[in-house]
Amino acid sequence: MHPTALLDLVTELLKSVLKLDMPADAIVSAYFRKHRELGPRERHTLAETAYHVLRRRTMLMHLSQSGSGALERRLAILGWQGPDALLRGAMGAHELQWRNQVNSIDRAGFSEKLRHNLPDWLSGALRAQLPDDEFWALVATLEQVAPLDLRVNTLKGRREDMQRTLAEAGIEALTTPYSPWGLRVHGKPALNKLDLYTHGGVEVQDEGSQLLALLVDPKRGEMVVDFCAGAGGKTLALGAAMRSTGRLYAFDVSGHRLEALKPRLKRSGLSNVHPAHIAHERDDRVKRLSGKIDRVLIDAPCSGLGTLRRNPDLKWRQSPQAVQELRAKQQAILASASRLVKSGGRLVYATCSLLRAENEDIAKEFSEAHKDFVLLPAAEVLAGAHVVDAATLTTEEGFMRLWPHRHATDGFFAAVWQRT
Repeated sequence: MHPTALLDLVTELLKSVLKLDMPADAIVSAYFRKHRELGPRERHTLAETAYHVLRRRTMLMHLSQSGSGALERRLAILGWQGPDALLRGAMGAHELQWRNQVNSIDRAGFSEKLRHNLPDWLSGALRAQLPDDEFWALVATLEQVAPLDLRVNTLKGRREDMQRTLAEAGIEALTTPYSPWGLRVHGKPALNKLDLYTHGGVEVQDEGSQLLALLVDPKRGEMVVDFCAGAGGKTLALGAAMRSTGRLYAFDVSGHRLEALKPRLKRSGLSNVHPAHIAHERDDRVKRLSGKIDRVLIDAPCSGLGTLRRNPDLKWRQSPQAVQELRAKQQAILASASRLVKSGGRLVYATCSLLRAENEDIAKEFSEAHKDFVLLPAAEVLAGAHVVDAATLTTEEGFMRLWPHRHATDGFFAAVWQRT
């Protein structure tokens, strides 16, 4: 594709993405469906430039003010993530000179607001939770592209065998430092073309998400519920841990998300999973299982701010008001799902949020209101599930807390209780 045409496409994509009225990944996917003529390299340039601009939106908007022409074109030039030769071939002499001038500016002297590229409410919440040096370490990490983590389906083979198969396909995969199921791949190889993937040997799943399933630690023959199953990533991990025995319910209020589970379930080889579309957390299907379930996982709807490396638009699309609405939903779901747990059973509440309001605060409020649930130290639970260095993943309060800058995972929180 001619460089000028490619820059025009990036500019057009940014016009849609920066409206912030829909998830960026949905906009990018729809754009690629519209432009099926684009090759892998062009798609990479478009997507990564859009995400780069979202990550550094405040800084780049400030720097773009000195230029001329359409704002989105200026942002595309400053945030370009494709071959530099292509960009130089698309710019005029004036634009090239302007870009060189902007790139020569020392950004270390800019205000903190420009350097951290976070909305005020979010930067304030994070600074209240982290020492100053860790706050800036988190900022730096959130500006990076997340690696690609895979979970080995232990029904299909051992991790070292899957690692060897990937190596034979020219894909270097390192074992994840904590999860005994995980492999980490840098870059974005075409996994969907490999037999290893199409036959269910591996699934794409962040290491932090794998650790949630390990906290649940389901056993053969048990009755288990994944209460907010979504597309089923954790459901599949739980089913494999159960060796496809017992009964595993995948509940979700979105039938569309549960439909996305079906092809993954078919690849996995699992026969113990029972997807169920529920109307709400008090659905009759839930009530009928009250007090009968050995283990319940609630990966609750949340702000998703732990996934900012993958979804940088969320920091601009979320708000304090939205978080308060989510808190009410989280409280209701946790209270309803807890009724499923039988005496001696385990309950795990989790989010992919970085905010105490959605995490520790919700867990502590639940503990206060439900004295028949005893908080279990997450470090001991993880160690019992053969997680390496489990103590480094947990807090003094007994919760699991994963941070992108500390653990190289998405941001996750989890609390574990046992019912008396």
